[in-house]
Amino acid sequence: MIVDLHNHTPLCNHAEGTVEEYIKAAMKRGTKVFGFSDHAPMDFDPKYRMKFEEMQSYEASVKAARENYKDKIEILLGYEVDYLPGHMDERVLHADVDYLIGSVHFIDEWGFDNPEFIGRYEYEDIDTIWQKYFNSIEAMAKTKLFDIVGHLDLIKIFKFMPKQDIKDIAKNALLAIKENDMVLEINAAGYRKPVGEAYPSQELLQEAYKLGIDITLSSDAHKPEQVGLHNEEVIALAKAVGYKKCAYFAKREKKFLEL
Repeated sequence: MIVDLHNHTPLCNHAEGTVEEYIKAAMKRGTKVFGFSDHAPMDFDPKYRMKFEEMQSYEASVKAARENYKDKIEILLGYEVDYLPGHMDERVLHADVDYLIGSVHFIDEWGFDNPEFIGRYEYEDIDTIWQKYFNSIEAMAKTKLFDIVGHLDLIKIFKFMPKQDIKDIAKNALLAIKENDMVLEINAAGYRKPVGEAYPSQELLQEAYKLGIDITLSSDAHKPEQVGLHNEEVIALAKAVGYKKCAYFAKREKKFLEL
């Protein structure tokens, strides 16, 4: 991927590999701009994120790598922040970073994308939880706290699909994303999950394109060998919809590269 902004480190407790290994994998893939956006600390679900006291070492390690590799690749610093009202922390929201990814991983504090809790789908109305999910995406966009929407339709991860038209379910969320000038990532992690396709689907990406929503690209890598995986599919998807450039951020300022 020419730009790859959503990648993790072992500090989140469910990834592996060193910062340097991720960067070397990115350079091997021909990446021009590579970003780390590990799971930000929060006073909820601490098992799957770094601790507050680890923020300084995380930021220092990425900044050191940026300096070490400045003549070979542009390295950016970010966080993936869970949108969960009442649990987001000012230390993260006002961190000195290049960008913040806003993601929804919880519906009523249920970790719907975690295989540990997949059994709950049996007891939920699928149309209702899809709508709750996209209502959260809409609310997250309206906060104006974040630069990038993480994996827009993550709710499809286990391929429990709604009966209602997905475009109708996501309509208000997409409008909020556009109105608040957020960027939508095409996230390759979906190819590694049961749903077997990128986030978002081509159907929703087409709706985003019609609205003039900018995109960026992401491996969402949790190990170095996932960096740039499915690059060809992601680029083909973006171009098939009509996109010709992708965004990235430096000190929260949006910039672009041609696809």
